[in-house]
Amino acid sequence: MLLKEQNKKRYNDEVYTEVVKLMGNRFEFTAASVAETVAQAAIAKAIAEVQRIERLFTTFSPDSQVNQINANAGLKSVKVDGEVLALIQRSLRIAELTDGAFDITYGGLDKNLWNFNQQMTQLPDRQTAQKAVANINYRNVMINEANSTVYLKNKGMRIGFGGIGKGYAADRAKSVMLASGIENGIINAAGDLITWGKQPSGKSWTAGIADPFLKEQPFSWLDISDMAIATSGTYEKFALIDGKKYSHTIDPKTGYPTSGIASVTIICPIAELADAMTTPVMVMGVEVGLNLINQMKNMACIIIDEKGKIHTSKNISVK
Repeated sequence: MLLKEQNKKRYNDEVYTEVVKLMGNRFEFTAASVAETVAQAAIAKAIAEVQRIERLFTTFSPDSQVNQINANAGLKSVKVDGEVLALIQRSLRIAELTDGAFDITYGGLDKNLWNFNQQMTQLPDRQTAQKAVANINYRNVMINEANSTVYLKNKGMRIGFGGIGKGYAADRAKSVMLASGIENGIINAAGDLITWGKQPSGKSWTAGIADPFLKEQPFSWLDISDMAIATSGTYEKFALIDGKKYSHTIDPKTGYPTSGIASVTIICPIAELADAMTTPVMVMGVEVGLNLINQMKNMACIIIDEKGKIHTSKNISVK
């Protein structure tokens, strides 16, 4: 939902930027090297597209297709739009690729066990944690492509797109802006960034990689024109227990929060994929996560571990 009080606009040096609240997050749309009226019209269409996607994939509206799937878990199949089916299918392929470290059935997680703030003083016992993730298993999502239906095998299962939805929305918004004549731009979907074209100066767009230990200060800058970048880490939401920091990211196999990694940054051409791949690398850990990324084409990864050491995939160098 677009909140008018969140809407901010500015235009200077041939760059027009508009900030709105969408999908519960801060979205920033930027168009460069075009007239202000052209930029405004294109961004208005992009905002409408993100709002459409939000209505389609939200779990907060009882009549959304996703909630219909969840409400009928263990009961019957639900017919969905081709767009919904396609994103579920792509999500399941990522789940298979990451051996379940990414899993859209995380919606069935019992969230009562975790409160990632200063009041959380201990982890649940292993048996309780394991029980909390009992309904998380992407293999129990049944797709009938011919009928365009989705069926969740077990009662209590729920799917959600918190780990991939913002990236998908950013990709779609970029397509809309391109079709509206914006050849140079940026979309920042709450930290999931996609860029195309150049700055008015002709230089590439650059993005700062967040320092998980110095929130307001990037530790490095990257040229990222025609690329997407997403970062996930413990710096925004975590629990500190016995001197150890635990991420709000839960390992779907153990039911325990991940630890050892402070932040993961993924760079690739597609925002949806960049968004989706940050979580499984957090879950897998430095060695296994980088091994996976090194096997993937057109993808790079930067990991900062909890001791501040920087680890990168083979195809990127960070100073």
